[in-house]
Amino acid sequence: MSSTPTTTALTDLSGVYVLDLDHTRIGFVARHALVTKVRGQFNEFEGSVNINAAEPGQSTADVTIQVASIDTRNKQRDDHLRSSDFLAMDRFPEITFLSTGVRLTGEQTVELTGDLTIKGVTNSITVPFEYQGGVLDPFGNRRIGFEGSAVINRRDFDITFNAALETGGALVSDKITLEFELAAIQPA
Repeated sequence: MSSTPTTTALTDLSGVYVLDLDHTRIGFVARHALVTKVRGQFNEFEGSVNINAAEPGQSTADVTIQVASIDTRNKQRDDHLRSSDFLAMDRFPEITFLSTGVRLTGEQTVELTGDLTIKGVTNSITVPFEYQGGVLDPFGNRRIGFEGSAVINRRDFDITFNAALETGGALVSDKITLEFELAAIQPA
């Protein structure tokens, strides 16, 4: 099966799209022990995007992530991240993002600003995204892709656990890079 290109312009994308869970990655990167990076992702989430190409500022997006689905490829670390030391999954089972503004910054780029809620604490973040293109799939659905990332300080979300290293510094960085590789579908 092949896909047919339908558009390369953001201005042609009006409509409601849902995240394609099988082709979307919502991940993060944290510095560990000052010497390496730990990468992880969330495997269970849902979200939608309503694109208004005529008035991009009226576009909206929302995402809900299940904290239990955190995956760093290390069960012990994942269990610790779910605990009250970090994400307090028992009290706060979801991470949410609700957009508050959209701004076109170029022909293929957009900034999405919104309220990110982690562990019951809400802060505004802005994520620059680059449009990766769009196709019409063999089933008549329009598919689009965006990639972006943003850096947050985990302490801003009351995630303060850490351990001091003998040589100085801390076990886990305060700065966390959020990574978004989003595929969305507009059903036929």
